[in-house]
Amino acid sequence: MDLGSFTDQWQMQRQQLFKSVPPEGRTISYLGKEFWVFPDTFWPFADSQPLVKNLRISPGDHVLDVGTGSGVIGVFACYGGAARVVGVDINPAAVQSATLNARKHGFADIMQVLRSDLFEALGEEQFDVITANLPFRNKPAPDVVAMSQWDTGFKTNTRFFEGVGRHLKPGGRVYFVQSNFGEIEAMERLAQAAGLKVTEFAREATDDSRRQEFFVFEMTRA
Repeated sequence: MDLGSFTDQWQMQRQQLFKSVPPEGRTISYLGKEFWVFPDTFWPFADSQPLVKNLRISPGDHVLDVGTGSGVIGVFACYGGAARVVGVDINPAAVQSATLNARKHGFADIMQVLRSDLFEALGEEQFDVITANLPFRNKPAPDVVAMSQWDTGFKTNTRFFEGVGRHLKPGGRVYFVQSNFGEIEAMERLAQAAGLKVTEFAREATDDSRRQEFFVFEMTRA
């Protein structure tokens, strides 16, 4: 089975897992910490590990996490010393999960979670660091759960790069996750069109037969 066919099957199985969580939610262990997920929330997984493990936060940074899911990247940004973290997600289940996780980790006064279609709810606020773990693949998504992994027409990624510059402070940086089964070349074209310089920042492979690699790209104004 080639990587594309395997990934299709694997992602559909994961989407069923996300939907099968009981209404009261369940805990997921991730990098030595516990996170709560409600039904239809994207679970913490290996895709975000190279970002979380290598994330550079300076004390006092304001951080925006786009497509926050269960809030793991935002929570780890709080542990890293951020003064303010905003997590945004279009999925109400993700907003519920991330809000609870910010509170359970003791960061309710630092991390705010908003239901937002990308930057819609942010007004003119700008950030020192913007993180994004958006769906990797240009593939039709039939519902909000599939939208956590598939981006119909690559529209979400396109709109992200069209808007990210308005919310990035001068000298700020973007950390963006992609995969070897995703649309890396399309992502790079969008970033360059937005006036961003793209540098590979970190990568990590899953330790099994799936042959999956996850990358983090650091982006700064060109």
